[in-house]
Amino acid sequence: MFYGCNVSCNQLPTSSNGDWSALIQRFSPHSYSIIYKRKEEGRFLPDFRSRLEVGVSSPKMMKLRVSAVQYHLHTINSFEEFANQVDHYIKTAQEFDADFVLFPEFFTTQLMSIGNEQGQPLTIQELPDFTEQYRSLFIDLAKKTKMHIIGGTHVIRKGDRLYNVAHLFYPDGRVAEQAKLHITPTEVKEWNMSPGDGLQVFETEKGTIAMLTCYDIEFPEIVRMAKARGADVIFCPSCTDDRHGFHRVRYTSHARAIENQVYVVTTGTVGSLPTVDFMRANFGQAAVITPNDIPFPPRGILVEGEINHDMIVTADLDLELLYQVRESGSVTTWRDRRTDLYPDWK
Repeated sequence: MFYGCNVSCNQLPTSSNGDWSALIQRFSPHSYSIIYKRKEEGRFLPDFRSRLEVGVSSPKMMKLRVSAVQYHLHTINSFEEFANQVDHYIKTAQEFDADFVLFPEFFTTQLMSIGNEQGQPLTIQELPDFTEQYRSLFIDLAKKTKMHIIGGTHVIRKGDRLYNVAHLFYPDGRVAEQAKLHITPTEVKEWNMSPGDGLQVFETEKGTIAMLTCYDIEFPEIVRMAKARGADVIFCPSCTDDRHGFHRVRYTSHARAIENQVYVVTTGTVGSLPTVDFMRANFGQAAVITPNDIPFPPRGILVEGEINHDMIVTADLDLELLYQVRESGSVTTWRDRRTDLYPDWK
């Protein structure tokens, strides 16, 4: 653990030929033996560098508390009703002292149930009209509570295209976006959604995260890329309408956690929107998923909700445990990649 380490990445040697000993010992005699051993074995030190890059400087910063909302969809009559429901979940997470709160994919489709003056439900083309209200609501809540809020996904319009976009609301008022990269056939055929064109990872005061939405988690390559860029926690908002879809996302979330030795936090919508096409059925459960190794629960689940219940789950993530299992776990899946046989991901 690098207590009080403020050195920047460009101060570090750029190859294993550099002299690490003096630098490492300055910051952590405890970590010196492990990292220097890796130098002698001729391996580069990505975990050490990434931990410096995210500004790890105290034991507190190595831990974070996450809450995941099983958002209950039901018909509403106004944006105010939506805001009140969101506020309820946020206040619940705040009472648990959460650092991060995750909402599900497509939960803002609830706004489509408000309907128009003719009493007809709104269409997916009209959902982006709520974008400014949505952003304003979550910016205000993040600033008031000093929490990081992953505001599920919301459909936005750019030009003549619709995108399904995850939003990260920082406590200081900043907003980061990650468009869904893999679009399901239904999203394309029925809602004419367009895929995002790039992956980002996001630095926070608690560590580096990525936001990969539902179907995205079913593709190993994109999660490899997120891990290679420094992400230790993958937030995966989801929306599935039956057991098949739910278990695809759930099983692959476990696989990605094992392959990359990262945490995956996922949740889904529950309830029903009887007037909104393709949102009538929902099958959801929140879970905080870990690698399967000795420091973690045997099933790789820190906490999970009751299926299809309106609720919120909360768990603590210890990033130091990830670094330990990557270095000396029962298996070291990230380190043992055979990049001589298949591509590495940048």
